[in-house]
Parts: sequence; structure tokens; C-alpha cells
Amino acid sequence: MKRLYALLPVLCAPLLAQADAPAVIKIPRLTLEASEKLAQATIAACRKEGVQISVTVVDRSGDPMVFLRDTLAPRVTIELSRQKAYTAVNFNARLSALENNITRLFPVWSVDGLVFTTGGIPIEAAGNIVGAVGVSGSTGEQDEACAREGLKAIAFDLESASP
Repeated sequence: MKRLYALLPVLCAPLLAQADAPAVIKIPRLTLEASEKLAQATIAACRKEGVQISVTVVDRSGDPMVFLRDTLAPRVTIELSRQKAYTAVNFNARLSALENNITRLFPVWSVDGLVFTTGGIPIEAAGNIVGAVGVSGSTGEQDEACAREGLKAIAFDLESASP
């Protein structure tokens, strides 16, 4: 019985820690203004390379915040850019890192809305995922390069975000 009493603080510690947990948590959100700036900068980066693309910026839930399609970008790029952003935010990974690995490990390619081709990058601020950007219209590598360039336009804002 003495052993049980000795273990009681150890066994109850997790319960006490849960009691101190806040009832509400603050979640950083990507603003519309930052989303627009990112999308415009991504389009500009691809235009410099002579490429017409579509770009979609999604929030942390995968819901679109901003979508832009350049003048000559094919219609198919609309949905592909959204799916790339949606997949990147849900897996919290660059799609170029997942493209060859994830499909061998998991049968997720059959889930509606997911696409595992390069061109999607998650967006982080203050150590939290706040969204993702997806680009379609060129090679996957070029799509990702344009997304990386677009992210530079809001890099300072993301780095200076408070938790």
C-alpha cells in the first residue's frame, strides 16, 4: 500500500497537467493581404521565366484564400494549383519531397483532392503551419521555383510573426 501512495503523484501528474491546459488556443492565420501578395509575386516570378501559371494560396485548413490564373495559363492549371496547395498543407511538406516517396508508402493517391506532383509548398509562421501555396502551369520543378520566389515576398512578415 505504501508503494501505491508513493506512485500516486506520478500517476496523477498527467491529470493535473490537463487541468491547467487552456480552454482556448490562439492559432496564427495567414491574412488575405499576405495571400494576395504571395500570389502576385508567384505570378511575377513565373512571368520572368516566360511561363503562364495558376497559383492558389490556401489557409491552414486547405480552404482557398486567393487564386490567380495568368492570362494564357490553361484551364487545367486552376484545379491542379488548388490540389497542390491542399496536399502540401495537409501533409505539411513540399510536394517535391513527397512525390516519389508517399505513393509507395500509402495508398493516398486515391483520396479526392490530393495530388503528388511537385509545385506545392507549405507556409509556416511562428512555428505553425498557416497555409500553403500551389502552382501549376510548367514543369513541377519550375512551379516550385516560382512558389519559392513568391514566398520571398512575405518572408519577413512570416519570420516576424509572433506565436
